Amino acid sequence: MTSAPSSKINQLLKKWPTGAVAVLSWLEQQGVYQQLIHEYEKTSWVRRVGRSAYARAGDKVEWPGGLYALQEQLGLPIHAGGKTALSIQGYAHYVPMGQGTTVVLFGPPNVKLPLWFKQYRWGVKIRYATTNLFVSKGDHGLTQKEMGFYSVTVSTPERAMLEVLYEVPKRESYEEATLLMEGLTTLRPRLVQTLLEHCASVKVKRLFMVLAERCKHAWVNKLDLSHVEFGKGKRMLLKGGRFDSKYSITVPESRT
Repeated sequence: MTSAPSSKINQLLKKWPTGAVAVLSWLEQQGVYQQLIHEYEKTSWVRRVGRSAYARAGDKVEWPGGLYALQEQLGLPIHAGGKTALSIQGYAHYVPMGQGTTVVLFGPPNVKLPLWFKQYRWGVKIRYATTNLFVSKGDHGLTQKEMGFYSVTVSTPERAMLEVLYEVPKRESYEEATLLMEGLTTLRPRLVQTLLEHCASVKVKRLFMVLAERCKHAWVNKLDLSHVEFGKGKRMLLKGGRFDSKYSITVPESRT
């Protein structure tokens, strides 16, 4: 590609991370308009990923490269969360992330995934969860994860665990959530505290504490639960389970 006859394509490729999608609006900001993109397609410099979305010719584009475009080029508040965020940060070694894996993305209820992202064959299943799980400052517990030539926004382990519990029991199992919590021995109590105080789901907060205390993690002792609103009344994950009287929630019977 360094032998490109046009200096514009060289300038573009310097700004375009390898493996990332580029959307038309971003390309136009670089001075590369649709007619020129069509010329680049004809000369095999770029290939189309979907409507108004492109990849560098020869690049293997995976879902993080698409997420990068959503975040950095379109400015959408969508991030990788839940079990996906735990896995790519090394906290879910037993969770497979290859072919057939489900990648979980989170975003606000009023934000939709672009059609090109939904229709492209990423090689994994994409599940997009829209929720206002965190009130006030919804960006608590987000971090940047390097993905080779670019980085994407993902949930910290602290936030990711709460997101996993948000999907229990409909999308994620209580048993797997328990295994994930067992591995979270180094969570930061200050961040956990902030997230619990801003979490809008009573079920998630109660379930988080049930599992955390069951695992006897040292960081639990540093939390001040007097500032966490656990709501009133009972909650139930399933009928016929074990009722935790401290947090007023019925959970499956422990097998250990």
